[in-house]
Amino acid sequence: MKPEFHDTHAQDDETSYDDRPSKTQVKREMHALLDLGTEIIALSTDRLKQLPISERLYDAVRDAQRANSREGKRRAAAFVGKLMRDAPADDIRRQLDTWENGSREETRAMHRIEAMREKLLQDEDTLTHLLTLVPQADVQALRTLVRAARKENAANDSLNPGQEPQRKHYRALFQTLKGLQAEGIIAQ
Repeated sequence: MKPEFHDTHAQDDETSYDDRPSKTQVKREMHALLDLGTEIIALSTDRLKQLPISERLYDAVRDAQRANSREGKRRAAAFVGKLMRDAPADDIRRQLDTWENGSREETRAMHRIEAMREKLLQDEDTLTHLLTLVPQADVQALRTLVRAARKENAANDSLNPGQEPQRKHYRALFQTLKGLQAEGIIAQ
């Protein structure tokens, strides 16, 4: 009597291998998690604390940040990548994206304030126009600040090489405009 041969690798009707990810797809996902872990390692401690990660992953990231040697950093990053398998990667990516895009928007807002400050220093009509747009602003304080910043600019233009320019009123004007923008008085 011959023993029957059973093919253990043959597919059953109930089990389908098509619904499993391919080996390439699994490797792609693991590399993506490793890259995400590398991004997390580059974050500051304050930002790191804001992420929805486990205590163990947090400690591993902090260890990776403290690693000195190249091999130590590589091994620590690999361990962080391994721990990322259990982390909420989509939530982390969303938070990182928010920080990146949020900082771009903040940068644009700062550039708009700087441009407004430069216009105020160049042209008296800009101040008049701003005051008509913002009737609740302290007119006298704003005019005084602009006038002082203009004087400061004129004094800085006549400095000898090597002398430090004064920027007190120039910065104060920026902070005032930033405050008006933060209050929603000036459109962003």
